[in-house]
Amino acid sequence: MRVVLQRVKQASVSIDGQIHGQIKKGFVLLVGVSDADGDAEVDYLTHKISKLRVFEDEQGKLNLDIHAVNGAILSISQFTLYADTKKGNRPSFTGAGEPQHADKVYEQLNARLRQEGLDVQTGVFGADMLVDISNDGPVTIIFDTDHK
Repeated sequence: MRVVLQRVKQASVSIDGQIHGQIKKGFVLLVGVSDADGDAEVDYLTHKISKLRVFEDEQGKLNLDIHAVNGAILSISQFTLYADTKKGNRPSFTGAGEPQHADKVYEQLNARLRQEGLDVQTGVFGADMLVDISNDGPVTIIFDTDHK
């Protein structure tokens, strides 16, 4: 799995002009799934994301996790994280998971994050979405379970 995590002051996702999910302080997760991904990858990412200390403490150090700041998550499926740009100018997406599998694993990740006590808002898998992000810092972290 590949996840691009952005610390945000606020974020929302709209579909057909209607807001589908929105958060204030927290993380936006852009989530890509391959056919090889499953429970082990979901477990790994749940732990890493829920414990990631990238919020500032009283001394201005990145020392607090999302729980400590009462943050929320906006999780967006994004198969384009598996773009292969080695040949030509048009990316190939053959590394992205088959839609049924990818949706299942994406939903498992969201469910596991909720089990950690986090408010998780989502887009709609496979939909054309407009994501509005107020990146904070900016702080952007990339997770790739193939390189853990």
